[in-house]
Amino acid sequence: MLTLIAILGVIGVLWYLLRGYIRRFSAGGVCMSSARLDGKTVLITGANTGIGKETARALAARGARVIIACRDVLKGVAVATEIRSDTGNQQVVVRRLDLADTQAIRHFAKDILKDEKHIHILINNAGVMMCPYSKTTDGFEMQFGVNHLGHFLLTHLLIDLIKQSVPSRIIIVSSLAHVVGRIKFDDLQSERSYDGGLAYCQSKLANILFTRELAKRLQGLRVTVNSVHPGSVKSELVRHSSMLAILFWLFSMFIKTPKEGAQTSVYCAVAEELEFVSGKHFSDCSPAFVAPQGRNEETAKRLWDVSCELLGIKWE
Repeated sequence: MLTLIAILGVIGVLWYLLRGYIRRFSAGGVCMSSARLDGKTVLITGANTGIGKETARALAARGARVIIACRDVLKGVAVATEIRSDTGNQQVVVRRLDLADTQAIRHFAKDILKDEKHIHILINNAGVMMCPYSKTTDGFEMQFGVNHLGHFLLTHLLIDLIKQSVPSRIIIVSSLAHVVGRIKFDDLQSERSYDGGLAYCQSKLANILFTRELAKRLQGLRVTVNSVHPGSVKSELVRHSSMLAILFWLFSMFIKTPKEGAQTSVYCAVAEELEFVSGKHFSDCSPAFVAPQGRNEETAKRLWDVSCELLGIKWE
């Protein structure tokens, strides 16, 4: 018994002495660029909370006009007010966007094209994770529909404006979870069987494949497309998984804050050295591993074609 108490005491002392180092290590990379974004317009989906909110705050602090695109407008307005107060930048606006409804996405894009002269940076950040089985307004499985198809359609509708705003950048928030993902072309909507975790992984793999295929199609046009893994971040994303919420609480020392999780998105948005870098994946402000299935060109092309078919669009 005394031996056990002694061991626990030693562990406690080591934890106390090392907690600062552990926390700094867990925080990950930091965007070191001091680049300004005065005169630039940034559109961020899901910027009313978590990583998106902190990305919006960081880019507003650099002088950008920031469009917070979110479903919860009241929450978005509160966040915009907070960011304006914190940064002194009054060019932070809110627009309603429901990525689970293609008609709503089209109406949103129509208003953006009417009201905005440029979109220099598009950050496809919004997402849902491990939710109970449900479908979007158009009948798509919720995670695949929001995380992939919603952003696919939004990017398609805004791409001409983005091309007119060169040099411009598109950043797609994916996840390390893509390494477990597989694109189930025979059951994309998980109608035969559904596992919330695997459906999430499929959607994050789709983000990677979309990034690589879009980058290839935009080659030479001064529009770059890169994906990011923000890390394990304390956010509302885990609200559908009690197990994950408990694990995040138990290992909170190793979990990033939203501000820390936003660093790679900010890095990909502003870093001067990435001006001509496209089709890559980043984490902790550095190039990151992409699983073999995320580098399969045939799968990327097939997913592109299937996505266009599902959404009823032509994207050459």
